[in-house]
Amino acid sequence: MFRIWAKVIRDDKIVKDLMYENDGRFDTADFEIYMSEICYQMDLPTPLTIFAHIRDFVEFNHHIYRPSDFVEAVDFDGLDIENC
Repeated sequence: MFRIWAKVIRDDKIVKDLMYENDGRFDTADFEIYMSEICYQMDLPTPLTIFAHIRDFVEFNHHIYRPSDFVEAVDFDGLDIENC
């Protein structure tokens, strides 16, 4: 089981957060699926995920998606995900 804490950041404040839980083992091959489920639950567009995003999350247990990582326009400064 693993958990990912997702936080929407605007003006250095958390405006929305979610604790995503999955009963399986964390697998980097399914990272985009995890992000898709998190964004669906938070009613956000899904960001584009590249290898560097996955590597940062695996190595540092943390990654921040910036507005430039989204195809659609977003009204926040970052989507912060953290491995709990």
